[in-house]
Amino acid sequence: MKDAPLAPPRISYLVKRVERGVRAELDSALREMSITTSEYTALSVLRYRSGLSSAQLARRSFVSAQAMNQIVVSLERNGWIQREQDPDHGRILRAMLTREGRDMLARCDKATAQIETTLLSKLNAKQIDQLREALETCASSLVESSLDNPPLPDD
Repeated sequence: MKDAPLAPPRISYLVKRVERGVRAELDSALREMSITTSEYTALSVLRYRSGLSSAQLARRSFVSAQAMNQIVVSLERNGWIQREQDPDHGRILRAMLTREGRDMLARCDKATAQIETTLLSKLNAKQIDQLREALETCASSLVESSLDNPPLPDD
């Protein structure tokens, strides 16, 4: 009996495989600079969205609020961020990059640019643009889907 032809791998599997490969490379490159991938992600988010609370930073950095609390403490201890009380909500602390944080971010960006160059090395400029557009569309679809089906409130 002849085996049925194998189906191509699922897109979600390929996305996860790429994500794990990129994460391993990032972890290795950033470890040499004494910064974690999660810390780098948080700094990157603050580059574009200064003044976020820890909870907001956690959501945008893809970690739990508890994990972000530890990350923020480390970032602050290293002098890469500073936090100030929100003028309207005294219990909320807003995080901002410091000069040292921007310098570390620039160093990390250089290291990660090489990883991205390797990742995309077999694609031409048009394919890279198409990949970026496709991934943005997929990410947007997931966000829209989660808005259509919000999680049930905790009891």
